[in-house]
Amino acid sequence: SATFQTSCVVNGATLPKALWQFGNMIQCVQPGVSPLKYNDYGCWCGFGGKGAPVDEVDECCKVHDNCYDAARRAPGCTAVQDLPYVLVYDHTCSNQQVTCSASNGKCQAAVCECDRVAAHCFAGKPYNSENKNLDSKYCV
Repeated sequence: SATFQTSCVVNGATLPKALWQFGNMIQCVQPGVSPLKYNDYGCWCGFGGKGAPVDEVDECCKVHDNCYDAARRAPGCTAVQDLPYVLVYDHTCSNQQVTCSASNGKCQAAVCECDRVAAHCFAGKPYNSENKNLDSKYCV
């Protein structure tokens, strides 16, 4: 198991801990891989998302976005619209497997599970560098 940092500075910008946790999960499942390779990828990886996913990695992101939407709508979790991006949860990493901690509250557990599933989803899919920073005109 591992201890995770509270924030990270990337290109001069400090990422919220909640987003950094997702990055930690990706690195747990794929040691040595930068989680930023999945940001601004395809039509769904990164903030926002529309159109048909361009490949299986992008499909992981669409599922992740839809999972976040469901977490936001869960009873008792609707008060914070930015919920997935700001909610801090507990998780562990062991043998390239992420486990969401039982100590998480209902909303934390929902967001943690979204991130856990996506991190494992990415690991099993081929990455196509041509889909990094894809022009949004292809997302219809």
